[in-house]
Amino acid sequence: MSEECTHNCETCSANCDSRENPQSFAAPAHEMSRIGKVIGVVSGKGGVGKSMITSMLSVLSRRKGYKTAILDADVTGPSIPKAFGLTEKAKSNEFGILPVSTKTGIDVMSINLLLENETDPVVWRGPVIAGTVKQFWTDVIWDTDFMFIDMPPGTGDVPLTVFQSLPVDGIVIVTSPQELVSMIVEKAVKMAQLMNVPILGIVENMSYFECPDCGKRHSIFGESRIEDVAAQYSIGSVSRLPINPKVAQWADAGMIELFDGNWLDSLSDIIENI
Repeated sequence: MSEECTHNCETCSANCDSRENPQSFAAPAHEMSRIGKVIGVVSGKGGVGKSMITSMLSVLSRRKGYKTAILDADVTGPSIPKAFGLTEKAKSNEFGILPVSTKTGIDVMSINLLLENETDPVVWRGPVIAGTVKQFWTDVIWDTDFMFIDMPPGTGDVPLTVFQSLPVDGIVIVTSPQELVSMIVEKAVKMAQLMNVPILGIVENMSYFECPDCGKRHSIFGESRIEDVAAQYSIGSVSRLPINPKVAQWADAGMIELFDGNWLDSLSDIIENI
C-alpha cells in the first residue's frame, strides 16, 4: 500500500494494489454446472409469502418449457421442499451434490433435503449459514436455464453473500399491503441499488380479498401503496396477489405445481426476456 494512501479510494490519488486489483467475492459455480439466468426473490421481512412467490415463478418458468431450478437460501426457514412435496434426500457422487427434482422437473436444493428430519432446527450463526448457501452454488451440479433463489428475509449476511458471490441478473421484491412494510420494501430496494442488482418487479401478496359471491374486492390489510413505491424507484412491474385459500392449500399439500392463476404472468414474461 502506498504511503500516500488515505484509505478512501474516492478521494485518494495513490495507485495502490487494492485499487488496481479490487477484491472479488465472486464464487465459481461447479465446473460441471450450466446455469443461465439467476433471479433472487427477496423481502424486507418474513411472513409475506416470499417462498410462495418463488415457487410460483419457477412453476411458470417450467410450464414455458425452460429448465428451472430453485436454490433455497432460507436456511433457517426452508419451506420450498414442503411446497413441492419433496421427501427424497439429496444425493452426491464423486463429482458433487445432485439437486432433487420435483414432479414436473424443477431442480431444488435446500437444507431440508440434507437434514435427517425436516423439522430439525438449524441453529447456526450467520457466517456458517452464508457459507452453506455459497456451497449450494459451488458444490451442487446444476443444469438450468433459470435459477430462482429464495432468499431469507432482511438485508443481512445471506442476501449480502448472494449479491456479492453469485451472478444475480435481477431480483423480485415481495411485500404485503401494510404501511410498515412499505418502509421495509424501500430498504430492500436501496440494498439492491447499492449492490447494482436490477429490480425486475414488486409483488404485493395478500393484496386483497375478492368476494366469491359478489366479486367485490376488499383490502383486508389496508389500502395498497405499492404503486407509489414502485413509481418512486422507477420499477415498472407491479403484481398483486389476492388472498386465495386455494393457493395455500396447494402449497400445504405439496402440490404448488398445480396452481392456477394469472397473477404473475406479466412478471414471468419480464424474467423470460431478461
